[in-house]
Amino acid sequence: MALVVLGIHSILSILLVVLILLHSGQGGVSGIFGGGMAETPFSGTSVIEKNLTRATVAVAVAFFITTGLLVFVLDL
Repeated sequence: MALVVLGIHSILSILLVVLILLHSGQGGVSGIFGGGMAETPFSGTSVIEKNLTRATVAVAVAFFITTGLLVFVLDL
């Protein structure tokens, strides 16, 4: 059980770092993939940025849940 939770936790941690780096802003990686061009002058944030934010929040919540599960499974 602990190995399964630890594996999921590891995958979520890598995914969370990638999602955070994809956000546009001060020097993010999103400019490489065209993320900086998706924003229009008429909208504050693009649909892509909103969906990226939702995905980041979902992965962050799952990461914190697996952190709690690891505490209980490993009995720390």
